[in-house]
Amino acid sequence: MYATETKIRVRYSETDRMGYCYYGNYAQYFEVARVESLRSLGISYKELEDKGILLPVVDFHVKYKKPAHYDDELIVKCQINKVPGVKIVFDYTTYREEELLNTAQTTLVFLDKKNNKPMRIPASIEKQFNPYFN
Repeated sequence: MYATETKIRVRYSETDRMGYCYYGNYAQYFEVARVESLRSLGISYKELEDKGILLPVVDFHVKYKKPAHYDDELIVKCQINKVPGVKIVFDYTTYREEELLNTAQTTLVFLDKKNNKPMRIPASIEKQFNPYFN
């Protein structure tokens, strides 16, 4: 298992009339956590795309338990629980201090930009995960 934590503060513009963080913002928060998680492994989205490798989201699930509010500091925990192949699955838990606000999961597919077809994770990238799954 590989896990990281990313802190995100809810901005005023991200709240709705009820004073809650708008539910749609969490997809962006998860993206920030996912990108930072890969970055901490030495994997850059930009470098992947420059090499012709895309990572579109093909599945997204979220379960909301409690709302976040303006100025809350959120901790988004991001986990990869198995070695990526053609797909890479990220699990998320969002907390305000110790309080669980939601759980989520995204599945992304490695896609060859030239032919727009799924591909296996390149060996050079897969090796970045090996220390966490051996």
